[in-house]
Amino acid sequence: MIDTIALLRQLVAIPSYSREEGAKADYMARFLTENGCTVQRAGNNLWTWAAPYDASKPVLLLNSHLDTVRPNASWTRNPHEAMLENGCVYGLGSNDAHASVVSLTAAFLELKQRPQAYNLVLGLSCEEEVSGKNGVELLLAQLPPVAFAVVGEPTGMQLAVAERGLMVLDGTVWGRSGHAARDEGDNAIYKAMRDVAWFESFRFPKVSEVLGPVKMSVTMIAAGTQHNVVPDKCTYVVDVRLNECYTHAEVLEEVRRQVAGEVVPRSMRLCASGIASDHPFVQVCRKAGIPTFGSSTLSDQALMAFPSVKIGPGQSSRSHTADEFVRVDELEQAAPLYVRLLDGLIF
Repeated sequence: MIDTIALLRQLVAIPSYSREEGAKADYMARFLTENGCTVQRAGNNLWTWAAPYDASKPVLLLNSHLDTVRPNASWTRNPHEAMLENGCVYGLGSNDAHASVVSLTAAFLELKQRPQAYNLVLGLSCEEEVSGKNGVELLLAQLPPVAFAVVGEPTGMQLAVAERGLMVLDGTVWGRSGHAARDEGDNAIYKAMRDVAWFESFRFPKVSEVLGPVKMSVTMIAAGTQHNVVPDKCTYVVDVRLNECYTHAEVLEEVRRQVAGEVVPRSMRLCASGIASDHPFVQVCRKAGIPTFGSSTLSDQALMAFPSVKIGPGQSSRSHTADEFVRVDELEQAAPLYVRLLDGLIF
């Protein structure tokens, strides 16, 4: 197999903040070409097939992302120095998700040498951290229909069989302005408080076995211009984390039926995902003793309208933190495990 530690350190050394992944995409395109792959590109997304496409076989996509968040002010190291210390590789993106990029790449190159009952394609996407429209959506538009995807994100090589979706709602409640001293007007804050109380107390009846209930949190609220004027407008923001039991439209319909304010979704793109417990890949993982769980964090799965799972080296708790790292043993174990799970898979 390729030297995943060396490749990881090379990737960490190349900045690739979301929408600025060009240099890293250039490097991975060269690396894959040097390892016998025919690489195709759309924007800063790359993909390569293990063998010529066969329309009689299903398509299996291995996917992870090349972009990172920007380093925060708490870093005590150079985020792009990629230091190897005490059995760990430090650096921005080392854990989220360059460890998955190099492990899936190593597994792909190994599986490429063996005939499979599926069309294997490696897709490295961009803009994942900002859910950009020129990321995995653009990549998927270049591919034939995908039957199943393995998405590389830091899960400790446990299997996420479901992932929460996201919808952000902007609420606006209208009242009527007036002088506070004369008890005039219709206070928009008081009206908005009733909406906020509903979001706090309401529970959607369908509860996912792996993701639990839909979660709604009012996270921002604003109103008023000065102390003696009754406000005629109050706005609030609601963070909605969906389970796989509800669509965005269903949740939005219920919200609009219950609250007084005007509610507008910022986006309805980021869907919850889930995979059947009897899917062949899930069964293979269970036989290998790999724990399954439901993930509360978003990934490119949210933009995949086909069965997918999330599994990769590293820990989600290290993502977006100062002095981010991945352990060497985590990286060394990941690619062989991917190969063991995928080699000979029939689905």
